[in-house]
Order: sequence, then structure tokens, then C-alpha cells
Amino acid sequence: ENIFSAGAGNLIVGAVDYSDYPEKAKKIPRVGSMQGFSAEAVLALKPDLIIAWGTGYSASFIQQLIDLGLTVYIDEPKVLEDVAKSIQDIATMTGTKNTAKISIDIYLQKLDALKRRYSELEKIGVFYQVWDKPLRTINGDHIISDVINLCGGYNSFADAIVIAPKISIESVLARNPASIVTSNTGSAGSDWLVEWSHWRSLRAVNDNNLFFIPPDLLQRHTVRILQGAEILCNQLESVRTNYNP
Repeated sequence: ENIFSAGAGNLIVGAVDYSDYPEKAKKIPRVGSMQGFSAEAVLALKPDLIIAWGTGYSASFIQQLIDLGLTVYIDEPKVLEDVAKSIQDIATMTGTKNTAKISIDIYLQKLDALKRRYSELEKIGVFYQVWDKPLRTINGDHIISDVINLCGGYNSFADAIVIAPKISIESVLARNPASIVTSNTGSAGSDWLVEWSHWRSLRAVNDNNLFFIPPDLLQRHTVRILQGAEILCNQLESVRTNYNP
């Protein structure tokens, strides 16, 4: 997505599964999945540049490409401003700076508007659920945590040591977040939200602050993350509006 935003989508010769946005991306030849890829298939495409998501793959996968003598740019946005930097870096490497400037300017203007509207509001505790079995969330180093901060919230597990920790139901109960946001890909997140609805001692459940955001809008480090941010900001605003101390 960021390569397309940089104006270099026509230069892509291969991608992994789920690289499906924008529509043109679906036609790109596949060399593997998020779980792994074929080094032979990559080499056969004779790429001048490989762009890899740092924590999306194990370090050994990325090192394998480097050891083959390929040029690898490791992309790992940690805060929302980094998305613009990623697009700028890609444009610099592909010679599409003029095209990228339009995408970058629109993104940064929208980000600034969201910051001015939400970042100084009352802080709302948020538990963001990445997965259910095992139960998994994100820590304060993850870009989604920056989205939570942008919306005037705070990540209930910001202090976790690893970026996507496995946690227990008991730890969620202990931190008692004011809201729970899930990212289940099926049934608009309903299955996971139904599971949480049984824990009536949780403030988020008792106050009916159980939310869903399509994972593609938050878990992909692209310009679309601000669409996810807008949804989250509106959800947290409803928590503030309905809160009765």
C-alpha cells in the first residue's frame, strides 16, 4: 500500500499474500505469505529493491534475503508520523517524490486535524485485542498504541515488554479497561465481543464499551490507518459522552 501511495505501484514485481490493496495489488505475482516465502521465487523476479516489514517477518527471513546479496529496506513505523516517512523513503528510492508528496501532504494534514481535535481530551483506558487464542495485545511501542494516544486514550498494556505480548484474562480483569477494541477478521468482530460480554465485572463490559475496527484499517501501517484512527476516536468519544462517574 505504501509503495502505491509513493506512486511506485507499477514497479512492484512480486508480493506476499494479503497484499491486496489497492485493487491493482491483487494482480501482482505472489512469492509467499506472511508466514514465509520462497527465496527462489524472489530471485527469479530479479528485484532491485525489497521492502520488508520488520516485525512482520522473523529476522532470519529478512537476513536470508540480505545474505543473498539483495538490497532490503526494512520498514517499521512506530508512530503515525513514520507512515509518511516510509512513503517518503520509498519515493526517494524509486524516483517518485513528486507523486508521493500529494499522498504525504494529505496524510499529515489529516493527522494534524485529528491531533488537534482529540489528543487533549480525557484519557480513556483501552484494551486492544489482536488475537483470541492465545489472547494477545500490543505494547506502547506499537503504532496502534500511538493511535490510541492520538484519540485521547491510553493503552492498558503499554508497559508490556514485548511488542505483541500474550496475556491472560486475569491480567485484563486486573487492569479493568474502560473500553475493549477487537480486530477479529470475521463477523465484524462479533465472536470476540460476545466472549467478553460474559465478564460483567469489567468496566468496558458493564458500560457496553465493546468495539470493533476492521484490522486492515489499524494493523496495516499505511495511510488507511487514519481511517481506523477516526473510528477509534469516535468510539472513545462515545465512552466519554456516556460515562457516569
